[in-house]
Formats: sequence, C-alpha cells, structure tokens
Amino acid sequence: MSQYSLRLPDSLMQAAKDAAATDQCSLNQFFLSAIAEKVGTMKAMNVIDQRAAMADDDAFNAVLDKVQKLNGKPVEGDEI
Repeated sequence: MSQYSLRLPDSLMQAAKDAAATDQCSLNQFFLSAIAEKVGTMKAMNVIDQRAAMADDDAFNAVLDKVQKLNGKPVEGDEI
C-alpha cells in the first residue's frame, strides 16, 4: 500500500468530508472510491476511443441500407 500527501483547498476538503459523512464512510474510503471511479472511467473511455477508431463507416451504412430496404422508410428524424 502506498501513501500520498494530498493538499486540498479548505472548501474542497469540507465538501469531501460532508460527502463521506452522507455516504457513511471514512474520508479515506471516500477518496479511494472517487479515485477508483475516475481511473475506471478513463480506462473505459480509452477502450471506447480505440474501438471508435476501428469503425468502418461504409460497412455501417451498408447495414443501414439493408435495414431500410427490409423495414421501409426510416422513422421520422432518423433519415440519413
């Protein structure tokens, strides 16, 4: 386990204390949870960005063309 000294503005520290109390957890648990949530979000966004970079617009449009031919006209607002 590592330690890190964290300097926070007084207002942010008080907000964190209030949030931890509302969540009925220690300040340490609150900070760990908040950091884990942020790291997880950043990792998920990285995966989404990587997958988006592999997208094939032509293949996607070909699928849409098939759907339109099978089901008739697109729903209003979904036109290409």
